[in-house]
Amino acid sequence: MEALNRYTRILFIWVVLPFMTLPTATSAQEPSYDYYVAGNPDDVDRITTGGLMLMGGGPDVDEAFRWLINKSGGGDIVVIRASGGDGYNPYIYGLGQVDSVETIVFQNRDAAYDRTVLDIIMGAEALFMAGGDQWNYLRYWKDTPVERAIQMLAQQGIPIGGTSAGLAVMGEFSFSAENDTVYSDEALADPYNRYMTFERDFLDLPDMESAITDSHFSERDRMGRLIGFLARLVEDGWTTTAFGIGIDEETAVLIDEDGYASLRGKGAAYFLRTPGRPERCEPDVSLTYQDIAVYRISNSGSFDMVTWQGNGGISYRISAEDGQLVSSNGSIY
Repeated sequence: MEALNRYTRILFIWVVLPFMTLPTATSAQEPSYDYYVAGNPDDVDRITTGGLMLMGGGPDVDEAFRWLINKSGGGDIVVIRASGGDGYNPYIYGLGQVDSVETIVFQNRDAAYDRTVLDIIMGAEALFMAGGDQWNYLRYWKDTPVERAIQMLAQQGIPIGGTSAGLAVMGEFSFSAENDTVYSDEALADPYNRYMTFERDFLDLPDMESAITDSHFSERDRMGRLIGFLARLVEDGWTTTAFGIGIDEETAVLIDEDGYASLRGKGAAYFLRTPGRPERCEPDVSLTYQDIAVYRISNSGSFDMVTWQGNGGISYRISAEDGQLVSSNGSIY
């Protein structure tokens, strides 16, 4: 398997990429990316185990990154982002035995066609998408060789992680934030307001089919907007059943290769499932959507992504009634 992965990566960089249409360079003086490395800059091959690390933003969770390092076999951890610098390099490098931590900061879409960038990504034993602005990620990476490279890594059993904006693009569906963010009261008052923008089919990651994610969840009171997201996905015919995953700050959901999810960190995670079409989801009209199933887990709970059933957590239902949320649990969180 190790030799096969190495061959597949070489095939992608040197055989597939040359036949892709490359964009016109913006300027000979304008760099398309910044690159930073901690540790050994040469590529190594290690045995990896697949999985997903879904992190809800805010302070990073050390234990989650140690899980990612273990899944990587101590190989090369690659961080991709569209803002910021090399802050993850010393942080991750100091958490465990890894060959290197490399960060690529994309300045524009051109970088997604750069052979050096693709070579670095395809050499990863783990890939992590940092926080920032998910619209930059979608407009820089969607329908480019970077998208194909990330997908290939996941198919080869390379663990993939993301936090905040990085988490936002890990589902089959994404809130794109193309027109800026949206708040729960806005989503519930008008699920078709100009801020409710979505993308689909950026990535096809294991156990994320028909799912949309959200971060900073209870801290920024995002239950209402996640329910608005789910209503739109079903009403617009993107899926018959939509799944939502909301994750608190300083909290990570770790999904192993069998679809079994556990939680690390200080907060909780919320797994939502739609019951069918909303009763009322129209432009300029407040949302009515009844009986969305919610399962909340903390450190003591777990969740099966395959069967969409939890253990050791709390099960309840939330309804949006004329733009107001009502919970069978007495609290929406």
